[in-house]
Formats: sequence, C-alpha cells, structure tokens
Amino acid sequence: MHGGAIVADILKKHGIKHLFTLCGGHISPILTGAKEVGLRIVDTRQEATAVFAADASARLTGIPGVAVVTAGPGLTNTITAVKNAQMAQSPIILIGGATATALKGRGALQDINQQALFKPHVKWQASAKALRQVAPLVEKAFVKSMQGIPGPVFLELPVDLLYPKDTVRRWYLGEPEENSRKRSIGGRLQRLYLEWHVRNLFRGHTTGTKIRTKQIKIRRPTSPKIKRAATLVRKSLRPVMVLGSQALANPVQADALAEAVKRLGIPTYLAGMSRGLLGAENNLLCRHHRRKALKKADLVILAGMPCDFRLDYGRRIPRKAKLIAINRNRRELRLNRRPTAGFHADPGLFLIGLSETARIDEEKWQPWRAFIRQLQDDREHEIQNLSREQSDGLNPLRLLSELDDLLDPGTILVADGGDFVSTSAYTVRPRQPLSWLDPGVFGTLGVGAGFALAAKLCRPEADVWILYGDGSVGYSLVEMDTFVRHGIPVIAVVGNDAGWTQISREQITILGDDVGTALTHANYHDVAKDFGGKGFLLENPNAIRDTLQAAKDVSRDGTPVLVNSILGKTGFRKGSVSI
Repeated sequence: MHGGAIVADILKKHGIKHLFTLCGGHISPILTGAKEVGLRIVDTRQEATAVFAADASARLTGIPGVAVVTAGPGLTNTITAVKNAQMAQSPIILIGGATATALKGRGALQDINQQALFKPHVKWQASAKALRQVAPLVEKAFVKSMQGIPGPVFLELPVDLLYPKDTVRRWYLGEPEENSRKRSIGGRLQRLYLEWHVRNLFRGHTTGTKIRTKQIKIRRPTSPKIKRAATLVRKSLRPVMVLGSQALANPVQADALAEAVKRLGIPTYLAGMSRGLLGAENNLLCRHHRRKALKKADLVILAGMPCDFRLDYGRRIPRKAKLIAINRNRRELRLNRRPTAGFHADPGLFLIGLSETARIDEEKWQPWRAFIRQLQDDREHEIQNLSREQSDGLNPLRLLSELDDLLDPGTILVADGGDFVSTSAYTVRPRQPLSWLDPGVFGTLGVGAGFALAAKLCRPEADVWILYGDGSVGYSLVEMDTFVRHGIPVIAVVGNDAGWTQISREQITILGDDVGTALTHANYHDVAKDFGGKGFLLENPNAIRDTLQAAKDVSRDGTPVLVNSILGKTGFRKGSVSI
C-alpha cells in the first residue's frame, strides 16, 4: 500500500465522500487511491474552487471538507480560500503535495517553503518526513480542524511518501542495470546515503490503517451560567437576539437550535450561515431595521458573532442595554465591547439550554414584538413599492422578488457578489436551516462555484441557485466546465449591471470618478453554452418569471444553466460600503 492509498483509506473511514482537487504529479497517488476506495474525485479548474467546495461541504455536513492540491503554485492559489475558511471558522483539511524529501531546498520544481506560507492562516500544520507518519498525521488533521474553534489545517505530504516504494527507489537509485556501473568514491558515498534515505522513508510502516477515534471536545455551557442568562432574559422588556454563523458550527443540531429560538420567543436577526434557521415566514424572524431595533432594545443576545464592523464595532448596541455574548472564541466575546455577561461556550448548545431553562412571561413582550413586527412590515411594503419602479434595465428588486417566489423548501442559495447579492438579502428568503451559503466575514468574492459544487453534491435532491454579481462571476465562470463534466446541474443568476456597483456608487459620489469600476454587459450566457451548459439572456421584465422557471426546469433535467440578467442602475443601497 503506497502513501496515496493510505491517505485515501483514512479519508473514507472518516466519512469523506467527495475529494476536491486540481490534478498534479505530486498528488496523483492520493487521487487514484481515493478513486479505488470509492471516493468521488471532483476536479476543478482552479485550486481555490476546490478549497471553497471543501469549506461548503464542511458547513453543510459537519464533517471536515478535504481539498488536495499540488505543490508550489497549486498551494499558493488556495491562500484566499484558506483564509476565508479560517475567518468563517470552517473545518477543512488542505493536503498539499511537496517536492521529494531529499530535494527540498535544492532547486526542485515547485519547491517553496509551504509551511511558512500557511502558518498565519491555519490552526495547525505539519509535514510528513516518513511513510509511518502519514496515517497518524491525517488522523490528527481531522481532530485539529474540529477541536475548539473549527478552522482549516494544512498537511504537507512530499511526493516520495505517496508513490510505491519501488518507484521511489528507482527515482533515487536508478534502474538496476545502472547500479553495476563503476562509481567514484563521491558517487558511492552519495549512493550509500540515498539507500539509507530510502530505507528510512519506509522504515517502521505497517500495512493497514487503524482509526483511533478521538472525542472532539466542544465547549459546553454550565447550568449556573445558563441560569444567569435566563435571569437577564426574564427581566428584559425589549430583547433582541442576533445569531451569527458560529451558532451553526455544528450543523447536526440545526433543527434543535431552531426550536430553541422559537421557544425563547425573542425577535431574532440572522446573519451568515444562520440565515434560514427560522424558515421564511416565522413571526420572530427579523430582516430589516436592525439598527433601529438594537437602538431601542434593553437586552441584546449576541450568539456566535463578535461586535465587528457589522455592528459598527459595538456602537449599534446602546450602553444602557444589557449584552449577553456567547462565543467559542474567548477573544471575540469581548471584541470592541465588554458584555454584561459573556459565556465562552458553543452558542447553539447555550441557546438550546437557555430555552429549556428560561421561564418567560411572553405577555409583557407583546408591545415590543408588535413594534418590531411593524418595522418589518413597513420595510417590506417599501421594498415592494421600490420593486415596481421602472429603470433602464431589470429592476433588481423585482428580479429577486420573483426568484424568491419560485424557491422550493429544500433550495440552497449561494451568495457570491456585492451589490446584487446584498440586495438579495432584503428580498430572497432561505426556506430552512443550512440553506444559505455566503463567504462570511472576510467578504470574499469567487466562492460561488465551489460552494454550489459542494452544495449540490451534499444535497443532490435540492435546487442550488448561485446569486452572482457580474464582477464576482468573473472569478469562477470557468467552473461551468466543471459542472458540465461532473453532471452537477446548478442554476446561476448573474445580476449584470456592467460594473462593480457597490464600489462605483460611493466612489463616484465621493471622488467623482468611476476609474477601475466599469465593466460591460458581457455575454456570460454564451460562455455557459460554450462549456456545454445552457444559457439565457434576460432583458425583458415581463419575461423574468418564465425565464427563471425555464432555468429551473433545465437544471432539473440535469444541465447546469446560467441566466444573464441585464440590470438597470438603482440607488437602493446608496451609502452601503462597509470599511
């Protein structure tokens, strides 16, 4: 059993079903070994896409996603995606090839200091030096990615630990007939060293891989701390809850968390991966006027989200209000704002425990709930009126509202863009928990194809829609080829307003120049066709519903599809740039 087969065997035993990759000679044995044990190999056209796919897979399943890429530029291409996973707290395992152990630092092809490169961006990293280390390190990677605050880990596996022993021996020592030639003293000494090196690479390795399962420790809340929070909740008259992605760090408990939030009865804003937790119609769900609600609240529960730029560094929460913060990350508990009560624990488990402990007189909250509900209804009415306005192209609010009407309960939405995607947050409603994927706090563009790839593989029965800005689609449009080759029928909707509008709107207003922000109404739908998918050009407002339904039908017939929607300019999100 060669090293690549060992890696594959352990991945399978840990429940990995999909391996995301872009091929390279350094890693070929892992790919062939994985295919042999029944893993599905999904090769992308850019290494970052493979890592984005691993990220989304982890978010949806709770099992670390795995990406395997080749050495040097293969790994450097993943840095943004790895950093995105780190900031989104997604458990991924990045396995990278490397030059042969005896050639490091000697000018070998694609040989760089990969360990130094990844150190700031991962929780843990390691490099195997001998075959006997491969299995323990792969096992350790699973534990490290999940332990404490989930995140990415990096394991470097040199090429001479992955190929069969006889192949590696020939690389170092040549063919048998070459060994009989007379050599100089220096040549003989070099050969002796290489013989020793090859023996050491494979010494101590035993066939077969044993999984030594290690319990993943999750920071659990204690009963006294839950009771303390329950006391604050009972005393409040105007509570608001804000849930971040970390509340869904354990996706297995999503349904239990949803029920807990409903039992608590507190008006709730959902961010990141928590979007969709309460479905589309629950009366507790708040989508608008978060600033106004927080300004009048006397208690704010912040679960799995720090006081960062999204909350104006804590300034959105009044000083007179009580603040309950729950976070797995001790630093994020107190970032920019010290809470009245800070709990270092898993937010999901804490809220489930709180819902079982708190005994609340909901009658006293009725006026507050009515006030919050009125805020939501007024904004919804305003958006409906704005969606009817005419423009020189499609009104994005109307487009997204009609798209929302077509979504089925199991639909997964992937958000990849700036202005168009942010507009969708006001109009498109995820239907259930774990049905919304966005990059997270890093605000990365380019996640769309990788996230959609994993979403459709994890939930093949679901419709998967990518909401692309015309700027962001440029990062991963080539992956339409990947969707076609692997039979992954996703639906991409491009909001095409011929510009980086989220930037240009403020840049023009403040600086009077659109330099660097102008694009064209490019024929993205033709690119989709040329890769073997289906493409629609959508320009007529009266054709919105029929075109989107046609795209949905094409996808369900097994073909990936892209709808190129030509938008008009609007001022709906004026003043929305975050810094």
